[in-house]
Amino acid sequence: METRPSGPNEKQRTAFISGARLSGWVERFAASHGTVQEEPNDGGTLLRAADGTLLRAADGARALLKAPWPVDGRPGKGSTTVERLASLASQERRLGIILVRRGGYAVGVVSGGKVSASKSGSRYVQSRSAAGGSSQQRFARRRENQANALTEAVAAYAAAVFAGHSIEYLVLGGDAALAAAVLEEKALKEYASRTRLAFLAVGDPNATVLRKAAADACAVRIEVRDPL
Repeated sequence: METRPSGPNEKQRTAFISGARLSGWVERFAASHGTVQEEPNDGGTLLRAADGTLLRAADGARALLKAPWPVDGRPGKGSTTVERLASLASQERRLGIILVRRGGYAVGVVSGGKVSASKSGSRYVQSRSAAGGSSQQRFARRRENQANALTEAVAAYAAAVFAGHSIEYLVLGGDAALAAAVLEEKALKEYASRTRLAFLAVGDPNATVLRKAAADACAVRIEVRDPL
C-alpha cells in the first residue's frame, strides 16, 4: 500500500486488492468511515466516476475502484457494482509484464496473479553526469549506449519468455522511458499492439518485485482519499 500527502485536509493512499478480497475491503472501509454510497460522475472531484467506481463515505473519505483490465466482452457477474468488479478481477487473463530500471529488469507471463514464466537480471546504466564539455558528451554517449543495450536485451528476453503464451495485455513498470523503449524494439513487434494496462511503480526489478507486480497487476487498484 502506498501513502502520500494530498490536499491540506486529506491524505491519499493506494491499495491493490484481489477480487476475492474486494467485498471485505469495502465493508471495512464503510465500518471505518460510515455509510458508503456510489456517486455518478460530477466532473468536479479529483476522483472521477468515469475512471472507475467512485465510493464516498459519510465522513468524506472517497475511494476510486479501478478494474485491472477492460471488460472486453467478459463482464463480471453480480447484483452490485462491487460484486461485478470483484468477479471481473477474479477472471484469469494472461498478461505479459516488463519491468525495467537502470539497475535491472524482470519480465514474466502472469495469470491469476501468479508468474508462470519469467526471467530477471541486472544490467548497469550510468547516472547522468554533472561534468561539462567534451567529458559530458562522452559520458552521455556511453550512457546512451548502455541504455540501448539494456532495452535491446530486455526486449529479447521478454520475447523469449512470452513465446508460446497467448498474451492478452501488457503491463509495463519501473522507468517509464526505458519500458517504452523496450516495447519499441523489433523483438517485441508482435506484442506492441497489445492493450497496455496501468503502469506499475516499482523499485529495482528482481524475482521478488516481479511476483508482487504480478499480484498487483491482477488486482483492483483502489485510490483512497482520507480526511485528516
